[in-house]
Amino acid sequence: MAFDKRSALAAALVGVLLLALSYPTLRWLVNEWLTNDYYSHGWLVLPVSAFLAWRQWPKGEREPANVGLIPLGLGLVGYLVALLNKAYFLAALALIVLLAGLAWFFLGTRALRRLTFPIGFLIFMVPLPFVERASLPLQLLTGSCSTAVARVVGVDATVRGAQVTLPNVDLVVGAQCSGLRSIVALFTLVAIFIYMLDGPWWGHLLLVLSAIPVAILGNIFRVASLLWVADTWGAGTGMTYYHDYSGFVFFLFAFALLLLLSRAFRCRGIRADIL
Repeated sequence: MAFDKRSALAAALVGVLLLALSYPTLRWLVNEWLTNDYYSHGWLVLPVSAFLAWRQWPKGEREPANVGLIPLGLGLVGYLVALLNKAYFLAALALIVLLAGLAWFFLGTRALRRLTFPIGFLIFMVPLPFVERASLPLQLLTGSCSTAVARVVGVDATVRGAQVTLPNVDLVVGAQCSGLRSIVALFTLVAIFIYMLDGPWWGHLLLVLSAIPVAILGNIFRVASLLWVADTWGAGTGMTYYHDYSGFVFFLFAFALLLLLSRAFRCRGIRADIL
């Protein structure tokens, strides 16, 4: 019992020190989740990761491994250097390495294997700077493809770059309509799918590869339908009402399509150790 109390006290102390050390980066992350549309799902990553870690927490004896001091030290040094240079996204990534080192050092190699995904899943809460840069080419692709689809259903539309011209209004396919937010969110969901669903390795791989085209196609049809609504009922209806709610509907459509693909790729049952 004394050993258990000492272990609990040591774990609490490490937790407090880690929280104090990571406070500047956590504050930056919270601000990004509130202001960065591409990572507004960041709030959900922490509880999901905590739940998966709880389900995979080692039930047997701890087997501390000194080799865990290597990633622990590298993560700590990387975190401090990134923090001093205000490279907060690098600091957040270093924190994940630091957590892996702590798990390896205190719990052992077998425990780390069980906790690899719950810890690694935290990367989906970290806003990466290059993600937003992919918005412009996606805007151009969405503009040209959605205009082509709208023409098929009789909409008199022309496109030049990201600007789409209708008989009654000129519209611009902005960053919010690029589909990038759906791609980031779907990748997060696919990662959970791959971890939680039983299935062959090739099925998991195909699910990963299908996330981007599913998100892009869903967004193209969403923008094409918005052009049809704006052409039929006016720009006010299309941009004021349909634009605000259609994104959620088409994300659900893409999510449902991924569910169907998971069955086609033989990724069906949920792993027993997750339930």
